[in-house]
Amino acid sequence: MTSASADLPDARDWVGQAVRQLEADQRRSADTHLVRLAIPALPGVDLYFKDESTHPSGSLKHRLARSLLLYGLCNGWIGPATRLFDATSGSTAVSEAYFARLLGLPFTAVVPRGTAAAKIAAIEFEGGGVHYVDDAREAVAEAARLAAACNGHFLDQFTYAERATDWRGNNNIAESIFTQMSLERHKVPTWVVCGAGTGGTSATIGRYIRLTGAQTRLCVADPEGSVFHRHFADRSVTCLPDRCGSAIEGIGRAGVELSFIPTVIDRMIAVSDAASIGAMRALSAALGRRVGGSTGTNLAACLQLAREMADEGRSGSIVTLICDSGQRYADTYYDDAWLESRGIAWQDHAAAAAALLTPA
Repeated sequence: MTSASADLPDARDWVGQAVRQLEADQRRSADTHLVRLAIPALPGVDLYFKDESTHPSGSLKHRLARSLLLYGLCNGWIGPATRLFDATSGSTAVSEAYFARLLGLPFTAVVPRGTAAAKIAAIEFEGGGVHYVDDAREAVAEAARLAAACNGHFLDQFTYAERATDWRGNNNIAESIFTQMSLERHKVPTWVVCGAGTGGTSATIGRYIRLTGAQTRLCVADPEGSVFHRHFADRSVTCLPDRCGSAIEGIGRAGVELSFIPTVIDRMIAVSDAASIGAMRALSAALGRRVGGSTGTNLAACLQLAREMADEGRSGSIVTLICDSGQRYADTYYDDAWLESRGIAWQDHAAAAAALLTPA
């Protein structure tokens, strides 16, 4: 995990320069947009998307990767010659490769075989290497083994995601959402909705809501085949007997990760892969650009909450995330033959979502 030379004087100077490089990169990047999308069928509910796909590395994981690198640098775990490794299905690896290249450090992503080809290409474009495992459950142990073998550093997003990010502020995603909402019709969101892969985003948002005393509630949208919503309902459930049974990359896990903090979550909604893909397709049509599968999972949960609010006669706002671009899934989620081969019948779900999002 640790670079043996990270505490030497020359390395200390390098760490200081590396931290400044990461901070300079953040200063060069504008905040991500908050996109309002009408729900014509439910006029009392305003829906917003925090568009994390516009980060330089293309996804929500840009924030996490920066935090993980800063955490490793400031803990003395990363030095000027440290090789970096992480276990990831793709988007986190793209962002980690981006920052590793910025600092001149080698990075290898340990990914399950079958990860979308576009994500692999993006990792390699950013200068990262790829090491495959046949079973996704082996990725963490293999990344740790590779790091130990060369005295490198295992970034370990599933352990450090919730503690590496400053949830109190410092322009984290929660603070950004609430600042951007301050002039909207319903400026304090009724709900914020996100997914859980590591649990870092939900931990940051949930803690920040409690810190500020906002009346907002946090809902986590989780694939039906994931363990997280089962653990939320029953804390004794910590793992599944088999792998996570979902085709949605980046969210859902077979085992509860250390960064998943259920006590800051108010509600979880389990979403089928078909509903995720259907909502993704409907949203892409409404926006005129493609979004990824986990964004569809978020939207499916948002629409359920919006219908409940309307049924109860309540108005308000719901904020969720565009996690990444759909361009990374051209050969999977946007390939009808690929979806049919996996038995994902998304069409009715897309029509139902479109009926809410399309003006009469």
